[in-house]
Formats: sequence, structure tokens, C-alpha cells
Amino acid sequence: MSNIATLEVNGQKHELPVVTGTENEVAIDIKSLRATTGGVITIDPGYKNTGSCESGITFLDGEKGILRYRGYSIEELAEKADFLEVAYLLIFGELPSTEQLDKFYSDIKSKSVVDDDIRKIVDAFPKSAHPMGVLSSLTSALTAFNPSSVNVDSEEEMYNSVVKILGKFPVLVAWTMRKKQGLPLDYGDNSLGYVENVLKMMFKQPNEEYIQNKVIVDALDKLLILHADHEQNCSTSTVRIVGSSHAGLFASLSAGISALWGPLHGGANQAVLEMLEAIKEDGGDTKKYMAKAKDKNDPFRLMGFGHRVYKNFDPRAKIIKVAADEVLESLGVDDPILAIAKGLEQEALNDDYFVKRKLYPNVDFYSGIIYRAMGIPTEMFTVMFALGRLPGWIAQWREMRLRKEPIGRPRQLYIGETYRDFKNIEKR
Repeated sequence: MSNIATLEVNGQKHELPVVTGTENEVAIDIKSLRATTGGVITIDPGYKNTGSCESGITFLDGEKGILRYRGYSIEELAEKADFLEVAYLLIFGELPSTEQLDKFYSDIKSKSVVDDDIRKIVDAFPKSAHPMGVLSSLTSALTAFNPSSVNVDSEEEMYNSVVKILGKFPVLVAWTMRKKQGLPLDYGDNSLGYVENVLKMMFKQPNEEYIQNKVIVDALDKLLILHADHEQNCSTSTVRIVGSSHAGLFASLSAGISALWGPLHGGANQAVLEMLEAIKEDGGDTKKYMAKAKDKNDPFRLMGFGHRVYKNFDPRAKIIKVAADEVLESLGVDDPILAIAKGLEQEALNDDYFVKRKLYPNVDFYSGIIYRAMGIPTEMFTVMFALGRLPGWIAQWREMRLRKEPIGRPRQLYIGETYRDFKNIEKR
């Protein structure tokens, strides 16, 4: 393949370099396009055909259903690694040794206490506040208690900022849920593993002992791994573009949380449960709603099926489906909402309309089922997504700063009024 692309504009030809990634993805480098063509730009709403950066963190092939972190398949990582191992891999580029992992977790635990003044901020929110708004605000507030900027050229400072946010973020997640439920806020238990501690902080009742369920711990660990990074999606791109202005890590993460909040992004798993609730209220007839989903003239939209990137299947969904079945069996949950979900799943997997279009249940569908079975409130689903995505955001922010990427500044194609004279108010 030629390493030059030729573009003809207004009769003039311009040569642009073609670059190839390590997985043989091909890109036309248009950095010099505007300068060499006298002002011509590309336009690409939604950036569907635009590479915003070069990255060595996550590889995704939607046509083949491939997802890899730093070269390791998501299937192997979900089976053989735990969440902190994957976090270390994403952020620092290699799987940790035993010594590195032990130190990593020890350092995270040592930084896990949140300044008690943060409680006052939590108390100021009404119970009606959406947990994602609370989490974004609390993450941003951490900046006030850690005002010094990180020297990205110092590995020590960079490492300290990483373990600090990994230590404090689960506390913020738990406090966000407990505030909503009117429960006392807890700092956790450093004798527990990372995921076990998250669960205890979230669910421990003040008048009884909290008992861990290994099936739930393993399922949450897998969910966090599956959500840990997903290439240049909306929230990750937000973290990178905010960070490109040299905004700090906490401020950049807060912006990413806000981006994740949207129903077209991280809010999709909440939308799945809201859809299931609506089906239940209408009698719970799954066949009726599958017919509505196939009717082009019906506004009903089936949430949790298909994926914008994966044109075949979502590899994460295949992994988490097994965990969802294990959780439901372990807990023996008798919930009409979950029964409806399983009914929709079976309809879709056996209906030619969905099979031919490869509209399989995606990770949002199964994660919503698991969170519901675990007793996590629907409005907390996206908060749990954020907890999983935290290492990916950190890794992307760190990579962007170490590569000294320029500040993000997209162009636009102006389609407004041309020059016109100002009219005094009496003539308007």
C-alpha cells in the first residue's frame, strides 16, 4: 500500500502521508491539510471517521468483536486477572509482578481516606440529586483538597496522583449511594480486597455484620474489568481534551463523569432497567415489545441490544452473561423485572430478525441485570460504570500528558449569516 494519499481540491493535488498502526489500521494524516490547501478542513460530525490521537492502550475491532487492553484479550483478563491488576496494566503498560501489585494496593489503601470536609459537601446535596451529578461534583471537589498540580515529568508525582484517586474514588462512590439511602458514611476496611471493600462500604447496615458473597464479588470484579477502558469513546475523549488544556487529573475525571452520565453513553444500563420497568407496568408481555421493536413505525426503542461500535457481538456481553446467570442463581432472586429481562434475551437470541441484524444483548443489558440483582439502585448503575472506567480514564489522561499532545481545538464549517450592517434598535 502506498504511504501517500492524494487529495484533489479545486483542481490542485495535495499529498498527505498515510500511517499504519500496529494492528494494520490505516489513517490519513491531515495535520498539514489546512496549511497546504489554504484553509480547507474536513468535517466529520460525531468524529466517526476522525482519529483524535495515537494511543497504545486499547485496541478495538468492532467488526470482529475484539477488545484488548495493552495487547491482552478481554476474555483472558476477565478470566485470569483481578481489577487492580488490569488497572495497573492500563495505566503503566504492563501486568504487575507480585511485589508491584502488593505495593500498588498498599499505596492505594494508604491514600483512601477522604478529607472529612468532603462529608459537608455530601450533606449539602438533597437526596433527590442524581448520583452522577453528586459524583462529578465530589471528584471535582477533591481538587480543592489537593491543590498542587501534578508534575507529569515526575514518575513519583504521577504515581502518587494515580493511587490517590484510586483510593478515594470508591469512597465517593459508596458515599453517593449511602447519601441517597440515608445511611451513615463509612471509610471502608483496609483489611479487605479492593472490590470487597467497595461492596462493604456500599451495603453495610449500621446494625449488622456485612457478609461477603464470593459470587457477587467475582461478578463485580469482572464487570469493573469489562468497563475499564473502551478506546476513544465520548467520556474518554472528554478526559483527554480537558486534560489537553493542562487541567489536573481530578478536574479532567470530573468532566469524564459528566460525559458518561448521558443516556447514549454510560446511562444506557440505567435506560435498560427503565425500559424493563415500563414493560412490567404494561403487563410484562415480552413478545408484544419485541414486535414493537421490529415495527419501523413504532417509536419504541429496545435498549441494551446491539452496539454502535460492535457490528458482530460485544465480547464483553458474552463474558458477563455467564456472571449474570451465576448471580441470579446464587441469590435466588424472584424479581418480575429480571424475569422480563431474561424473556427479552431469549426472544432476541432466537428471533431471525435480531439474529440476522446481529442485535445481540450488549454489556449494558447484562450489567443492569447484575446490578439490579445485587440491590444497587437503578440511578447508581452509571456510577458503577464510572468506577470501572476510572483506570482507563487515568491511563488515557496520563498517556496524553506524557505524549505532550497539543490542546484540543476542533475546527468548524461556518453556515451562519454573512456580513451585515448593524441596525439601530428603532429600525429593527
